[in-house]
Formats: sequence, structure tokens, C-alpha cells
Amino acid sequence: MNFKYTAIALTLMGTLTACGGSGSDDSSTPDPVVPETGFSFAATEMVTNLTNDVIVAGYADLAAQGDALLLATQALVNSTSQADLTAAQEAWKAARKPWEQGESHIFGPVDSLSIDPHLDSWPLNTTDLQTQLDNNTGFDAETIKSWNDDVQGFHTMEYLLFGDGVADNNKSISDLTTAEREYVIALAEVFRDYAKQLDDAWQISHNPQDANALPYADLLTSPGSDNNTVYSSELAVIEELINGMIGIVDEVGNGKIADPFGDSLANADTSKVESQYSWNSLTDFADNIQGVRNVYHGEFTGSADKQGIIDFVAAADSTLSVRISSEIDDAILKIQAIAGNDDMPFRQAILDEAGRTRVEIAVTALTTLQTSLESDVIPLLSEWNPQ
Repeated sequence: MNFKYTAIALTLMGTLTACGGSGSDDSSTPDPVVPETGFSFAATEMVTNLTNDVIVAGYADLAAQGDALLLATQALVNSTSQADLTAAQEAWKAARKPWEQGESHIFGPVDSLSIDPHLDSWPLNTTDLQTQLDNNTGFDAETIKSWNDDVQGFHTMEYLLFGDGVADNNKSISDLTTAEREYVIALAEVFRDYAKQLDDAWQISHNPQDANALPYADLLTSPGSDNNTVYSSELAVIEELINGMIGIVDEVGNGKIADPFGDSLANADTSKVESQYSWNSLTDFADNIQGVRNVYHGEFTGSADKQGIIDFVAAADSTLSVRISSEIDDAILKIQAIAGNDDMPFRQAILDEAGRTRVEIAVTALTTLQTSLESDVIPLLSEWNPQ
């Protein structure tokens, strides 16, 4: 802010200077006022909202989708209806959505209870999967839980429901064997159980082995309390949330997309494409960044406005807060645009020259977003004056 001194003010200043000439006393000079640096923001409402209305709500949705997926697969047991298989495929995709969006906050119970590898191990071990199909009948959930993670979870169900995904993602109900039906139903039951365990960890107890363990949601919303050994302050919680956003942006751009893309068309490797059997890869990637958007804005798209990380950033720099929002939306659009005008799946796009150009544009958008979060948002943590 600039000040313009008026003639009256200048006269007054001169008078004060003259009066002070003979009566000054250095010992009475007040200490200089040191201006406060950084920015202020009251974070409690934001942390509470993100915990309850984004994270907990997302895992509750995942648990509900787990119930629906089990019902949809159970309908396949003796079915000859293609519509039943399509319904089970759609139930798989519906369960996939909250899981992928939740990867923007993949900390806490999803890690400590090993829920992530139980549900989403990749790549799938198709050799061992076939061995299980060949050597077992009457699959049951408890037995499957004792098997390796690479023959259970999302991608095992995906392979059984959609086929190998090489030529298409439209498996015929007539190609679904009895063993495959029994296996996928048991897998869906395992999935339902783990999804509920994760939901309970956030809402009931984060450690099933400790009767006194708090819900993980309470740990986020009461940092610094006597019985909270995980988060010492709201600063620690906000840092966890921002790093979660950075982590999934990095994984999508530099892992999920870059690994199968390779450094040339000749080195592209479709075997590394996640969700290749269902051709759901681009939806997965977009949902990953949609999860970042949920945390940043503090609500799911279409829901009433609530506080999110955007409000924390805006308290420091309103221009930056808008730019980050735009970069998130741009990354989602660029990922979706990889499909092109002919709705090309990711596994085909990385083998197509025009598709590879679209992939590179999406990766650039993700890199821009990641750099902004790391270089412009993370430093705000050290400038914040908690209220």
C-alpha cells in the first residue's frame, strides 16, 4: 500500500520533529514493532470437513460398492444372461471409482492394515491365477485371504469378468466357466470384507488389535491431544494431506502412465498398463486426479461448497489458489483427451503415434501440477500462522 503525504501532514510531521528536538530520551523509545510475516488461517473446519465429508465418506462409499459388487457376482452363479455379466462388470467399475479417488489420501489404515495390496496388487499373476482355477473347486473367502495378494483383489476380478483385454473388453457369459464364477464370487466376498474393515478403521477403530484405538478420523481431527500419537498438530495433518495429493499426481504421471509408455513407441509395454483387461485405465487415472480435486476443493463435484486445501492456499495467495485449481482440472481433461475422437483405450494409445502425442500432453499437465504443489504449496506450510 502506498501513502501520499498531504501538506497538512507534512506540516504536522515538521512540528513533531521540532518539539522532539530538546526533550528526547532514548530510554523511553518503544521497541520497534516487527511486522508479522506469513499468513493466518483457522484450519480446524477445513480438517474436519476433509476428514468426514471427503475421506470417510469416500471409504463408506467403497464399502457400499463392495456390498453391491458381491451381490452382482453372486447373480452369475448359474446365469446364462449377458446382462448379468454386464451388471457385474459395471459393479466392478463402480467400486473402482471411490478406490481410485481415495488414492489421493492413501495413508493411515489403508497402509497399516495392508488393505492396499490386498485390494489392488498389480501386476496380476495370471499363471498362479490359472493354477488356482485348475486345482480348486468351491472357492471360499477365508482360504483366498491366505493366498498371495497378486491372485486376489480388483485385478483378479477384472480378469475373470472382462477377459484378457487384448482385442476387446466384452467377455461373453458363455465363456465364463464354473470355476471362474465361483472364484469371482469368493473374491468379491474378500473384497467386501476388506472394504468394510477399511471403513471401520476410519469410523470405529484404526487398530482392530487394540481395544482402545481411536477411529482414524479422530486422529486427524484432534491433532495434539493427549491420546493422539500420530498427529502432533494441524500442521502435520495438512502436510499429510498435501503430500497425499503430490504422491498420487507423481504416481499417475511418472508411474502408471510413464512405465508402459516407455521412451519410444518401440519400447511401449502394454503388459504394464493397469486395468488393461477392462480398458478402464484412463478412467482410473482421471479418478486419481479427481481425488486430488476432492481434497483440494473440500467436496465431491456437485456437492455444496466446503473448505478444502484451496482455502488454506487462498489465505496465503488467492492467485495461486485459482491457478492450482485450474491445473488440476487441466490434468483431468488432458488425461481424458488421450482417448481421442475414437475413444481409444490407453493400452492402444501408447502404441499409436497420435495417441502418444496426447499422452505426452497429459504428462506435461501432470508435471506442471506436481511442480506447483511441491514448489508453491508445500512452502506455505512454513509461512502459516495457525489460528
